[in-house]
Amino acid sequence: MKTITLKVPGISCSHCEHTIKKAVSSLDGVDTIVVDLPDKTVEISFNPGKVTEDSIKKAIEDQGYDIP
Repeated sequence: MKTITLKVPGISCSHCEHTIKKAVSSLDGVDTIVVDLPDKTVEISFNPGKVTEDSIKKAIEDQGYDIP
């Protein structure tokens, strides 16, 4: 397992959290997703043999959120 923490400045509410969790959890190989609204970060644990960091970022960006 690998864990990454992404800064997602556009998240602000539980709807944002739900949207991101739904998009990322649909990817095969993702284990856990923790959204920290006050810090505007998303921590994701995943199997790098099944899913790439780029595909996780794309899943979040496809929901309309920018990742700097």
